[in-house]
Amino acid sequence: QVRLVESGGGLVQAGGSLRLSCAASGFIFRINVMGWYRQGPGNERELVASITSGDSTNYADSVKGRFTISRDNAKNTVYLQMNSLKPEDTAVYYCNYKAIPYGIDYWGQGTQVTVAS
Repeated sequence: QVRLVESGGGLVQAGGSLRLSCAASGFIFRINVMGWYRQGPGNERELVASITSGDSTNYADSVKGRFTISRDNAKNTVYLQMNSLKPEDTAVYYCNYKAIPYGIDYWGQGTQVTVAS
């Protein structure tokens, strides 16, 4: 099993930046995808960005050019650098870990990001 612990959320003004971190512990699957999802008030949970164990990245159109996802394999940690934040980025951000060969998803507790106008 994989446990995920997120940090870095908070309150920021529009145009500001935040950096989210997610550390994975427990049984680590070699072939995996780590990413960030978010769920805003009244919205469905959506993929924000993901990164594979081979460092291939994918971004939602709404965050391209503003957010950057990266990972430190030695620390089993994924990061999300969020720049030029907008009020519509306000959401609970969840770290996700996919064990690809087994089709298993693991989720973090979630961290609140609030962007004020």
